[in-house]
Amino acid sequence: MTDTSEPAVLLTDRLRHWAEHSAHRPAVTYVAYPAPDSAGVHRTLSWQGLDARARAVAGRLHGTVRPGDRVALLLPQGLDYTAAFLGCLYAGVIAVPLFTPDLAGHGGRLAAVLDDCEPAHVLTDGPSREQVERVTGGRLPVTTVDTLPQGPPATELPRPAPDDVAYLQYTSGSTRSPAGVMVTHANVVANARQAVTAFDAAPGRNTTVGWLPLFHDMGLVLSVAAPVHAGFASVLLDPVAFLERPVRWLRLLGRYPGTVSAAPNFAYDYCVTRVGADEAAGLRLDRVAALLNGSEPVRPATLERFLDAFGPAGLAAEALCPAYGLAEATVFVTADRRDEPPLTVECDAGALAEGRLEVRPGGAARLTTCGRPVGQEVRVADPESGTVLAEGRVGEIQVRGPNVGTGYWKQSERSAETFRDGWLHTGDLGALHDGRLLVTGRLKDLIVVDGRNHYPQDVEETVQAALDVVRRDRLAAFTVPRDEDGPEDLVVVAEVRRGTATDGARTRESLARARAAVAARHGLRLAELVLVEAGMVPRTSSGKVARAACRERLLSGALRAEAL
Repeated sequence: MTDTSEPAVLLTDRLRHWAEHSAHRPAVTYVAYPAPDSAGVHRTLSWQGLDARARAVAGRLHGTVRPGDRVALLLPQGLDYTAAFLGCLYAGVIAVPLFTPDLAGHGGRLAAVLDDCEPAHVLTDGPSREQVERVTGGRLPVTTVDTLPQGPPATELPRPAPDDVAYLQYTSGSTRSPAGVMVTHANVVANARQAVTAFDAAPGRNTTVGWLPLFHDMGLVLSVAAPVHAGFASVLLDPVAFLERPVRWLRLLGRYPGTVSAAPNFAYDYCVTRVGADEAAGLRLDRVAALLNGSEPVRPATLERFLDAFGPAGLAAEALCPAYGLAEATVFVTADRRDEPPLTVECDAGALAEGRLEVRPGGAARLTTCGRPVGQEVRVADPESGTVLAEGRVGEIQVRGPNVGTGYWKQSERSAETFRDGWLHTGDLGALHDGRLLVTGRLKDLIVVDGRNHYPQDVEETVQAALDVVRRDRLAAFTVPRDEDGPEDLVVVAEVRRGTATDGARTRESLARARAAVAARHGLRLAELVLVEAGMVPRTSSGKVARAACRERLLSGALRAEAL
């Protein structure tokens, strides 16, 4: 019998659809800020223009790079990045979303990823070409996307199979070295559909506004894949533009209809501290549909501070959407509903340390739910035995769905460890509460003392609340061996605010105050507080504290030499 079923839809099929049916509607806009006081310079590609640019990239790659070869994207944030990524999908090659060599602090990571993925070609832009050729040693062919001729689009292009690898999403490496997650064409379409379903987004009704880098999983799906799948507009700004003046992001959120955006927890605190009352008074945030908060544990106090600061500008509590995701699941796994405010669960801290979620009003442990899964399954299991746990028990979060990647590039053993029994073993700890997911931390970051579990982010929060000299969310708590065979001691490494003078007396006073706070809140003895200069606590490419790397630096003596 002849198979008359429709072929599986690819992301490029959706791009071609919008180019034909919504040719002149805006597809993607990049906002540049050439001066500190600039209102922003907007450059826009229509759906027809984006499709033509992507096909031009594919045409250059077709015939010179074989299907399945890797093509590295070493581009700055912007329109060219979007076109380059989609062009790789059109050409049937494996895109490797990366960054330009001038990204501070990530030169080693870039070199490691290029060595791992072994690209056959590099896509960049004219201003970055010299740096790129220096980093690659001139060994790879380089195409500057911004200089490609805008002639007739290439039409003779291969059609990838849904199960072919579309791109390698390199993990941020918060607990170990980065690895390239193999994301198929079917995976990215599934996850884009899941995200669109979760937020009920549609053309004309919604716009994504994003500053997250496009080499980051959430930045790529939220600002490229989901808009292309559903046909709504995407607005981009550079991460540096956000860090320089976070009010830029907030202003763009109020400029477009039904804006949807995402940021890690620290960014919401950053907005509260860096956006003054005068700037906040000029904001209009009543058009914001959803602000995802993910990439690291969501703190209830952060949500409360952000709503207090920007609620008067029209921001609805329901717009704050705690979420959970990871690169191995393409990105999106769960998110809060848009029709209700975030739910904070107050729990008994002692029970939580023993792996039980006991809801108690006024409890010392406060956790924010990250919503329910959309189009996939989530369960919690004992990380040792693999036994599936009932609601209210803390264990490893496991995920199953069409968005889960196929493994790690060239790492069969690590793939077998993480992708097994039909489930993605995330390495994250959490519990289910009334069907909602509560994330408590990373399994490999867990601090275990006398058989009780302590979450490093809770210890870090206690220390930064006790010490005003410490930079918020620039701390790492972990244990180190006291001696060869003895127990381990709790250590906290913390960055000091810029311009803060410290001396021996003040350091001793800080240690005493931090010890008292940690003992009172967690029943732990803080053996050492290492205060370091701003920028010394290592972070991943997505901005999370890299506790394992920080521990290694401390044990090697590198951080000790930099301590104040």
